[in-house]
Amino acid sequence: MREIIFDTETTGLESKFDRIIEIGGIELMNHFPTGRSIHIYINPEDRKVHPDALAVHGITDEFLQDKPKFAEVVDDIRAFFEGARWVAHNATFDMGFINAEFARLGIESVSPEWVTDTLALARRKHPMGPNSLDALCRRYGVDNSRRDKHGALLDSELLAEVYIEMIGGRQTALGFGSASKTQASMQLDDQPMAPMQRERSLPPRLDVQALAAHEKLVQSMGDKAIWNKYRQSQ
Repeated sequence: MREIIFDTETTGLESKFDRIIEIGGIELMNHFPTGRSIHIYINPEDRKVHPDALAVHGITDEFLQDKPKFAEVVDDIRAFFEGARWVAHNATFDMGFINAEFARLGIESVSPEWVTDTLALARRKHPMGPNSLDALCRRYGVDNSRRDKHGALLDSELLAEVYIEMIGGRQTALGFGSASKTQASMQLDDQPMAPMQRERSLPPRLDVQALAAHEKLVQSMGDKAIWNKYRQSQ
């Protein structure tokens, strides 16, 4: 299974009016990082960065002036995500902006079936919270000391680590691999294999002295000893 753990930074909170100015993503294959990533800064055209958003991510209008517009990088983004699940923390926010950008270009929106929201996962797993990315990093021992500002690529890297820990991805992948090998070795043409028989029975582990000691112990327990009931059932 291929997944892209991603994050966006925007000019503000309203997907109908505000624009994506940064997108970052990390590729996972069967819950393991492949080393492939995407990271693009985007010119929001005539939309300015809201001061509240600037305080969160620190990306200025001046920095974005020479960056490509979304229409110029949309093919690269779609190619990177093609055939993969979109995984984000509070995915409703990010997908709202992604689909709004797609709609402006006449591109079909991403179906919710292809989206995983790690915030929803965290709330089910840890209903008492808190479940922010920073809180989950602390919970799972993920080092987020570099995160003084929000950044799409760094947040994607942190979320990928948290996501793998949260779903037990590494252990699950290893377990499935072992299970499938075991199942394959136990079947031939869909028929269960007969259990293997030893050529010679194993020698008894109890010697005469041990059996005598056990008999003496049973006699000392009296007639109500459970061992007497066992003998009667033989």
